[in-house]
Amino acid sequence: MTSTIYDYSYQNPSGENVSLEQYRGKPLLIVNTATKCGLAPQFRELQVLHETYGPEGLVVLGFPCSQFAGQEPLSNAELESACELNFGVTFPLSAKIDVNGSKTHPIFKYLKSKAGGFLNSGIKWNFTKFLIAPDGESVTRFAPNTTPMSMEDEIKKVLHT
Repeated sequence: MTSTIYDYSYQNPSGENVSLEQYRGKPLLIVNTATKCGLAPQFRELQVLHETYGPEGLVVLGFPCSQFAGQEPLSNAELESACELNFGVTFPLSAKIDVNGSKTHPIFKYLKSKAGGFLNSGIKWNFTKFLIAPDGESVTRFAPNTTPMSMEDEIKKVLHT
């Protein structure tokens, strides 16, 4: 049996386990985030996508990571409130994870295996985005500098498949 993204789980910043199974049949937009990154203003556009397309089924999930120039210095306890206060974020966040190396979170191992990057499958910077179709297997990868709003047409396509 082929695994899908819905077979995985993560811990939220409070340490509670969250199964992606609850999102089965819904498209997911998974993003590795960092609050001190120059691309952090993308949080606002991710929130717009969450508010606009969430009612249609889109689930936006942020996975904080400090592997790129230490740009996520906040503790798990501080993450959610800082994202809400500074960027208006209300979509779910995970506890801090690794997206590369020996401690790569299983969700990102799966995503990289489904949608490799340019030259290799490693995550090259904060705000790499993965759009997963409702089948849980079809994955499209977007570069860090691809703005969330420029992904709207792709999001509409997966919402209506």
